[in-house]
Amino acid sequence: MTTVVPGRRTRRQSELLDRLLSLFLTQGFSRFTLDDLAAELRCSKTTLYALAPSKEQLAVEVVKHYFKNATAEVESAVAKQTRHDRRIAAYLNAVADALRPASRTFLDDVATFAPARSVYERNTRIAADRVRSLIEDGIASKAFRQVDIGFAAELVAHTMQAIQRGDIARRTGLSDAEAYRELASFVLHSLRHD
Repeated sequence: MTTVVPGRRTRRQSELLDRLLSLFLTQGFSRFTLDDLAAELRCSKTTLYALAPSKEQLAVEVVKHYFKNATAEVESAVAKQTRHDRRIAAYLNAVADALRPASRTFLDDVATFAPARSVYERNTRIAADRVRSLIEDGIASKAFRQVDIGFAAELVAHTMQAIQRGDIARRTGLSDAEAYRELASFVLHSLRHD
């Protein structure tokens, strides 16, 4: 077995992670063995072991890769906006866009595999903190009405966590992407001046 060397990935490894991500987003990862993945991607198991030492750790690496890409896309969308209301909308809508390709199978696999779920939970906490800072900026600039920032941030954080856990999908039938779009609309309407 090849030892995984931490640090930068080669272009081929990044491409392989992209291909794995596409596969996992549509079909999940729990049903695959390393042999299945090697056959599906037309590569050797040694090539996969260069990414991670086990199938479970490979799944975590792919989930991390997903969030790394999603974060870059989300922040790029925010950077294009100058108005505070548009920045929050851009952030939450970009999160929705990033989640759109994720099948329920993928999200369920992430939810039931503790190490992958931990990656999702950590990214959800980071996203909630980011929304809090966007709300604070909007209130400080008087673009938003004065609200209790702590409460608003907790409301957003709890909703984001409920989306991540699949609670919103179960209770409302909304996909995670649809739920984030609804959250964006709700947050903006609640922060605007009357």
